[in-house]
Amino acid sequence: MVPCDPEPKGPEMKYLLLLYAAPDAEPAYGTPEFDAMMGEYMTHSERMKDVASFIAGEGLQPVATATTLRKRGAKVETIDGPFAETREHLGGFYLIDAPDLDAAMRYAAEIPAARYGSVEIRPVMEY
Repeated sequence: MVPCDPEPKGPEMKYLLLLYAAPDAEPAYGTPEFDAMMGEYMTHSERMKDVASFIAGEGLQPVATATTLRKRGAKVETIDGPFAETREHLGGFYLIDAPDLDAAMRYAAEIPAARYGSVEIRPVMEY
């Protein structure tokens, strides 16, 4: 593991780390492997809080619980589940402050989802 950098090197920027994985790629709920993975998530979240980079982070309910909404003109349309069928599903997120993309990538590399799926790193637009 690459340690999180506790010393910011310049102005912080917000990054959203989107966690994707196929539902069957990570350990099954209720197994010792699942408990170990969740322990890793908790440790990683606490480490990010300790270096003042963690803003928020949560896991999401399974994709089967999702509702997709679209509005076209005055018509609102909803569908159960995600709009696009993909192998990997959005399972959670972290919102962090990091000095730069390299630091955000170091944080992302420590997230267990990076081993089971992927972590998309997106800079947050500041208005």
